[in-house]
Amino acid sequence: MAHLWLRAEARPTERRTPLLPKGAAHLIDAGFEIAVEASPMRVVPDTDFAAAGCRIVPAGSWREAPPDAFILGLKELPEEEMPLRHRHIMFAHAYKGQPGAEAVLRRFRDGGGTLYDIEYLTDGAGRRVVAFGYYAGFVGAAVTLFGLAAQRRGDRLGPLTPWSSSEALCDAVEAAIGSAVPDALIVGAKGRVGTGASDLFSRVGVTTQTLWDIDETAHGGPFPEILEHEVFINGILAGPGAPVFVPPEAVSAPRRLRMIGDVACDPGSPYNPIPLYDAPTSWDAPLVQVAQNPPLGIMAIDNLPSLLPRESSGEFADQFLPHLETLTAPEAGIWGRAAAVFAEHVARLDQ
Repeated sequence: MAHLWLRAEARPTERRTPLLPKGAAHLIDAGFEIAVEASPMRVVPDTDFAAAGCRIVPAGSWREAPPDAFILGLKELPEEEMPLRHRHIMFAHAYKGQPGAEAVLRRFRDGGGTLYDIEYLTDGAGRRVVAFGYYAGFVGAAVTLFGLAAQRRGDRLGPLTPWSSSEALCDAVEAAIGSAVPDALIVGAKGRVGTGASDLFSRVGVTTQTLWDIDETAHGGPFPEILEHEVFINGILAGPGAPVFVPPEAVSAPRRLRMIGDVACDPGSPYNPIPLYDAPTSWDAPLVQVAQNPPLGIMAIDNLPSLLPRESSGEFADQFLPHLETLTAPEAGIWGRAAAVFAEHVARLDQ
């Protein structure tokens, strides 16, 4: 029997859940024991999980969870020095040299725990099996257009709050941009992020879209075409060999480009393809302005799907459930491959 512990998220803007009550009920029927930490922020109320047969426990109690528990979450753990002794499933952002990555890995090493990074859950062909990419692209394109509309008014985009549905979000975007519909270029257009961004653009009337994928970027740059569009969306995962799409000198070059939606959001990585900023933006301050005349803004929020928490959680949880069922054999399949990636990175800590 596997023991799954759904923790409350530490980040105050995180509304999503990787597990829904119907999925929890299915796992319980299959013999799982499931504890759910109480959370007033989670888009699904605690009472729904209790009705599904889950045990509701205090927020943060994962630290004292039984040793055999798999701790399931989404975003980062609180910054502490406590060694991590459990098996954690989450997006850790710890393998690309991001700020704080080494400290996180050392906590796992010192406590004897294991990290199953959701970004590195892959099938036998190396393809990711679960992701929030579609809604990251969808919401990221929307917020980028909100930023453009504010920029045109000579204003700054103010704080964001979640939308109840994709329909409500699209209505708000259409009202913001009005008849002055921009053109846009999307890199990574065939992937989840690019598809979501393109769908949002289509729904709000952005019909002039240049869609690039690996064929268009394989030459490695430069990419002057990006500067010829008013909006640019980056949807590729940064990694060794990733091209630079908008270099620092582009800021002062002749350009139509006014807004960048860096949905992939890897500012702390040495592979960042948009090396114009050094930290993610946030719900409170969605944009960073990197040029004034003409203006150039960057949207780089790293939990965009949480602005559409119900729909993004539903899609993700449905993808994830069949894989959670296989936690009864964590040494095999996607879990075994993710554990091997973790072990490789821990082994490099003192090299």
